[in-house]
Amino acid sequence: MQIQHDISLKSYNTFGIDAKAKHFVSVDSVEDLKTIFSSEEFPQKFILGGGSNMLLTKDIDALVIHLNLKGKKIISQTKTEVLIESQAGENWHEFVLWTLEKDFGGLENLSLIPGNVGTSPIQNIGAYGVELKDTFHSCDALNLETLEIETFTNEACKFDYRNSIFKQHAKGKYIILSVVFNLSIGKHHLHTNYGIITSELENMNIDQPTIQDVSKAVIAIRESKLPNPKEIGNSGSFFKNPVISKEEFLKFQENFPDAPNYIVSETEIKVPAGWLIEQAGFKGKTFGNYGVHKKQALVLVNYGGATGKEILELSKLIQDTVARIFGIHIEAEVNII
Repeated sequence: MQIQHDISLKSYNTFGIDAKAKHFVSVDSVEDLKTIFSSEEFPQKFILGGGSNMLLTKDIDALVIHLNLKGKKIISQTKTEVLIESQAGENWHEFVLWTLEKDFGGLENLSLIPGNVGTSPIQNIGAYGVELKDTFHSCDALNLETLEIETFTNEACKFDYRNSIFKQHAKGKYIILSVVFNLSIGKHHLHTNYGIITSELENMNIDQPTIQDVSKAVIAIRESKLPNPKEIGNSGSFFKNPVISKEEFLKFQENFPDAPNYIVSETEIKVPAGWLIEQAGFKGKTFGNYGVHKKQALVLVNYGGATGKEILELSKLIQDTVARIFGIHIEAEVNII
C-alpha cells in the first residue's frame, strides 16, 4: 500500500476530468482499508470506486482512496437459485458477463452499465425494466465510525428509484465492501417487455431468447445510443427520469399531449427526462469541447479538455430550461464533487 501525492484523476473518472488528488492510495484489502481509517495522518478522506457516477468540479484536497477489492464466488446453490458474492472493486459489466457464462439469470438487462459492483446498490442501478434491488440479497459494509463490518439486507437498504439508504442518512458513513446477489438457475424469468428489447431480438432473428440473448440485445441497444467512455468522456445518464404526481401530469399533458409517460403507481407518473431535454433543444448541442450527446439527450459529454465546472453549468442550464418550458424539475443522477 503506497500513498502517492498530486495524482491526476483523469483516468479514474469516466468523464475524463483532469482533477487532481492531493494524496492517493489504491486499497486491495479490507485490512488496509481499516488501517487507513484508523490513522489520523490524513483527516480528510475521499472514496473512489469505478468513477462512473460522478462529476469532478475541483481538485480533491484529501486522501483519495481507490477501492480495488477483487474477487467473486458462489456462496450456495440449489437447483433453481444461487447466491453469488462479488467484491466491491469488480467491474460491473465484467461481473454480469461472468454470471451469464455460468447461466445464472437476473442481471442480463443490466449489461454494459458502467462502474463497479460496490457502487451499484448506492443508486439502485437499473435499466430496461430491471433494478438492482430485484436480485440484491445483501451487502457487507464498513462502518467508518466503528470500523466494524455490518450486513445490510435488501429491506434494510430501503431501495427506491435510483436511491437507497446509502444516498440518504447512511451517506458517507459506510463503505460497501461486497455484494451478494440471488440469481436464477434453469428456469429464468426474462424481462423483455420493453419494446426496444423486443425489436432488437427480432432484428437478431431470435424468438425464444436466452438470458445471454437478452444481454446481447441490451448491449447492442446501449452501444447504439450511448458513447463509450473510453472514447468520449461521460457518466452515462446524467439526469434521473422525473416522477411527478398524477395531478401534475394531467396539467402537463394538457400542454404536451404527445409526451411519453409511464405509470409508476396509482398516484405517480414517470416522464422521460431525455424527451424533455430533447424537446428543449439540447440534444446534440455542443459548447466548445463539451455538450449533449447527439444520440441520447440524457448524456452530457466531454469531448476532451472540458472542466467539471463547465459541464456542471451546462447541466444547470438544461435544468432551468426544462423547468421553464415544462414546469418539471429534473435532478442530476451523478454525484457532483
